[in-house]
Amino acid sequence: MISLNNITVRFGAFELFSGITFMIDQRDRIGLVGKNGAGKSTLLKLISGEFSPSEGNISKPSEINIGYLPQQLILQNNSNSVIEEAKLAFSEFLKLQKELDELNLKISSAIDFEDEEYLKAIERISFLTEHLSIHGLNSIEADTEKVLKGLGFSAEDLNRKVTEFSGGWRMRIELAKILLKNPDLLLLDEPTNHLDIEAIQWLEEFIAEYRGAVVVISHDRAFLDNVTTRTIELNLGKIYDYKVSYSQFKELQQERIKQQLASYENQQKLIKDTEEFIERFRYKATKANQVQSRIKQLEKLEIIEVDELDNSRLNIKFAPAPRSGDVVVETKDLTKYYGNKLVLKDINLIVERGEKVAFVGRNGEGKTTLSRIITGELDYDGVLKIGHNVKIGYFAQNQDELLSPELTVFETLDRVAVGDIRTKLRDILGAFLFSGEDIEKKVKVLSGGEQSRLSLAKLLLEPYNLLVLDEPTNHLDMRSKDILKDALKKFDGTLILVSHDRYFLDGLVEKIYEFKNHKIYQHIGGIYDFIKKRKIEDLKELEYKEKTNTLPKKETISENKKNYLEKKEFDKRKRQLKSKIEKSEDTIHQLETELETLKAQLNTTVDSKKIEELYKQFSELEKQLEKEMLYWESLITELEDFENKFSLK
Repeated sequence: MISLNNITVRFGAFELFSGITFMIDQRDRIGLVGKNGAGKSTLLKLISGEFSPSEGNISKPSEINIGYLPQQLILQNNSNSVIEEAKLAFSEFLKLQKELDELNLKISSAIDFEDEEYLKAIERISFLTEHLSIHGLNSIEADTEKVLKGLGFSAEDLNRKVTEFSGGWRMRIELAKILLKNPDLLLLDEPTNHLDIEAIQWLEEFIAEYRGAVVVISHDRAFLDNVTTRTIELNLGKIYDYKVSYSQFKELQQERIKQQLASYENQQKLIKDTEEFIERFRYKATKANQVQSRIKQLEKLEIIEVDELDNSRLNIKFAPAPRSGDVVVETKDLTKYYGNKLVLKDINLIVERGEKVAFVGRNGEGKTTLSRIITGELDYDGVLKIGHNVKIGYFAQNQDELLSPELTVFETLDRVAVGDIRTKLRDILGAFLFSGEDIEKKVKVLSGGEQSRLSLAKLLLEPYNLLVLDEPTNHLDMRSKDILKDALKKFDGTLILVSHDRYFLDGLVEKIYEFKNHKIYQHIGGIYDFIKKRKIEDLKELEYKEKTNTLPKKETISENKKNYLEKKEFDKRKRQLKSKIEKSEDTIHQLETELETLKAQLNTTVDSKKIEELYKQFSELEKQLEKEMLYWESLITELEDFENKFSLK
């Protein structure tokens, strides 16, 4: 589909990469990996056509449609609502719809039905009607709502102004627009940066069903493993192409380096032995032919190179935690409003000494708010008790905004360090990969990853026994995340961690607090236990369980038995409805697949009789699909009504 041929990119005298060649095929699922600065984002910009290579060329069909989501986007302010903005993805089709409406209005007042202009209008109407039908214009509203809700927007959000949302949520709208355009190739640069776990899982499912090709850059290992089947590594200006997902690639990468190193060592031994032979017999006439032969052998030898890996690693070790009281944090009926907006209501929480817990849930549900309340940054209603001798270290999600841009890296630590630790500041900065001239850089010129590392370094300046970390892995590469995770595992204090990175949370926390509808819900176990138990992809099931879990317990045995029988009957009926829904969804999927096949045939067929036959088949399938969709909607409505009726009992 797209071919990159001997691509070289230079910035002045600096060569980013050279001689890169690979192809992107239809339905490819490619993870583009490499250390920060290797050129991953630059490569996506080349493929998207944002700029051209210094040498080489990129071959792609002229009609190919590419959707590109950069890591950072200049967001425009306008008066559109969320759903209006998302529908801009269909702007070309909406123009055609407007033309169709105008033509229909025009012919409605026609008198001469034999007039040439009238006949041309009828012909154009016929073409536009079929064209818009084939490309699914009739489902714009439903498709737009489906994608926006999948990315975390509620029904109430859809009619709110885009300008009411933060930059992260507006990036979600841009992602929605790209997905709705249904391009032939998706280029996604760190798409999970602004998504929570539920939205990430929805995106994974979307990509699994997506019919085009995908190239994605991500530091989320679980996301890469779930969506990619091919990994392209950028390393020191070269690429390595593996037909496997990220975790398998890491194993093969290590094997490649070992094999290269073994071959390199064998060759170096051969060179050394040959050079010793030449030196020993250089002046002996009887060995002259052999010496010359060895010299020529060395001259022809192609020296094996060992690919360098970026072995710079964070070296984090948190200071031993001073002993605190048994209860580190306790809240009773804690409530928080921002103006008239309720964020948290009657929160009851106990975190004990040594626990490692995670706050998870959709963005905007109050995870950061509760973190800031615990650290003393926000006021609240209700009760908050911080335990005896608790010393809190806090990493804020907006940590880059809290650093002083005009200070240098060294000054940032020097301004807050006290006591003997001041003599170890350079060692601490070295552990976080700041060395030499790096420590004299001003904060304002640091990358996002460097600012995150500097903020983490500040946490080592004094011994804390409660760490509250809000999205600490944002901007960190995978190796840095692994080192931080290992250090937190060894930390002997208490940890409260806000994160949507499933791989990072796995094996680190043993208790999950889910934030939902102004409340929190406790789950014992790791992140994958939580996802499995709550079936987080099935939001309706999740909401139903919340409602039934909060029902008051009845006092009498007869009432308990009655509730049990009602629950048993409810579960039986619910399983029946869900089974019908699944069968209907399978039918819909099959019909949509058949329609896609017919679309492809219509786009390539020139025989008029064949086109007429295909249109007839297409129309019949569309009617079947419409009928099945109505049936599916009725089942969904029946299930929702049934659940609501039961929850109100």
